[in-house]
Amino acid sequence: MLDDLGRKAFYETVFSRRDVRSQFSGEPIDKDVLGRILLAAHAAPSVGMSQPWDFVLIDDESIRSKFRDHVYEEREIFESSLDASKGESFKRIKIEGIMESSLGVVVTYDPTRGAPAVLGRHAIDDAGLYSVCLCIENLWLAAVAEGIGVGWVSFYREKFLSNLIGLPTGVRPVAWLCLGPVTHFETVPDLERFNWQSRRPLLPYLAHNTFTERADLDQVVSLPLDS
Repeated sequence: MLDDLGRKAFYETVFSRRDVRSQFSGEPIDKDVLGRILLAAHAAPSVGMSQPWDFVLIDDESIRSKFRDHVYEEREIFESSLDASKGESFKRIKIEGIMESSLGVVVTYDPTRGAPAVLGRHAIDDAGLYSVCLCIENLWLAAVAEGIGVGWVSFYREKFLSNLIGLPTGVRPVAWLCLGPVTHFETVPDLERFNWQSRRPLLPYLAHNTFTERADLDQVVSLPLDS
């Protein structure tokens, strides 16, 4: 159980987490720090304790530059689908820090890990994929606690990345994460700063017993006024 100081540090870590794009310093990640971050990721909960993830650490400049070029092809495809107003907002948004970050980490999902009898996955097959997402969240929060920035790149086709890094058939690349020391963490997320999307308050998305029921929430939970 955490004491008051530990709880405060935890919540500060959660609320200071940012998807980093432009703030990477380019300095190397200390090997001990990287080890702690990866161990925290590997300690994530997983369905049936299958731990269906692998981590591919990428510092090869050629691989990174090929991936960056692919990402910018996908950026152009997305931008072409936007109306004029959204297009202007999107032009100001940096979508990756592939070359600026110290390291790329591809987190993968292997659905055969622990199969065929993965306890807890028989009814919800995606529980394995959810487990990988929990692993990524662990990694991200541990990185923030260590002062390391993380940026999740999602402008890519799975087949391209799988071929680029030689993934076995059936293993999915869930995330390319850009990791590295940063000059600072922004106080406001990029997508809010560039007027793409604002953070929604919690209260309108909180229900009681059924999806549409909002009554008597104050009997169950106490939230700050700005929630």
